[in-house]
Amino acid sequence: MRQSFVSLFRLIIGLLAVSAFAGDAQLDTLLKNVEGRYNRAKSLQVLFTEHYTPSRNATRTESGTLMLRKPARMRWDYSQPKGKLLVEDGKYLWLYTPNDNRVEKMKVQESDDMRAPLAFLLGKLHFDKEFRNLQGKVEGADTRVTAEPKTDNLPYSAVEFVVSPDARIREVKVTGFDHSILDFSFDQEKLDPPLDSKLFQFQMPPGAHLEEAGQ
Repeated sequence: MRQSFVSLFRLIIGLLAVSAFAGDAQLDTLLKNVEGRYNRAKSLQVLFTEHYTPSRNATRTESGTLMLRKPARMRWDYSQPKGKLLVEDGKYLWLYTPNDNRVEKMKVQESDDMRAPLAFLLGKLHFDKEFRNLQGKVEGADTRVTAEPKTDNLPYSAVEFVVSPDARIREVKVTGFDHSILDFSFDQEKLDPPLDSKLFQFQMPPGAHLEEAGQ
């Protein structure tokens, strides 16, 4: 797969702030609350800021609006860089880069896109089934949850979630096996907003060049 496709989810002070989360029961309760929040949602809209750091390279920052809708629909509308678009329609991933007026297309099951952990937000989110070595640490009012994927055939080796007291995921950090990092922060989350299905149907921009993975 082309590299450009790959390059594409802070209560206690002092010693408690740097110690492990106080007890497995508290962590379990927090994760269950997160699961309940997102598993009940049919759609989601949130502002995002994305910091992408390839291994041994400078960080690139992008931002925009993320929309998700069950089942398995995602749309990333970028305001920076303006016009960039990523759409998952349930079968294919489409990435449009306006600078070169190019569209990249690939089957969802063949994608090693590191945004994959964010799809859990509108899937059947079960931390114990998807992750191992789950740990929590208090950071101010929030909790940072660190985990590893249960399977080794994924393109990332570690995931971190920053969760607010109301079980809202505020940050997601994904570390790839190549030591690249995707770090997302989220703001102005809306649960179950009305999202037209047409938002998740990709339309080829006029004159854009299409490249299909595997061809």
